[in-house]
Amino acid sequence: MDATAETVLHQARAAILADLTARDAAEADIVSLVEEALSRRRWWLEQWPDGAAYIPGLLAQDVQDALMETHGRWPLCPRCDEPHALAVEPELGPDPHWVCERGAAVIAPVGALGAPGRGDS
Repeated sequence: MDATAETVLHQARAAILADLTARDAAEADIVSLVEEALSRRRWWLEQWPDGAAYIPGLLAQDVQDALMETHGRWPLCPRCDEPHALAVEPELGPDPHWVCERGAAVIAPVGALGAPGRGDS
């Protein structure tokens, strides 16, 4: 795997860890889930190098799915009264964002849940 692919993977990992940290969910067992998902996405990227722009969104979805199985919904929508998880859009595309599907609102780019004025209300 070339350096560019490794950079993409490390940037995606950093974005997910930033979101987990922003939502107080960066516990050791959860970080291990991130590492497992990253390993699978490394293989995927080796098979399809042109898919590099999709890695952040795919990794976010992988971690979200793994957390659903072990810890429940994540990340929860900060805008709605009834708890529900945010979704990643586009599902397969560059520049992924966390969105509230109920309110049709973009909450924050993946990696920016804790940015001031972004997804921290």
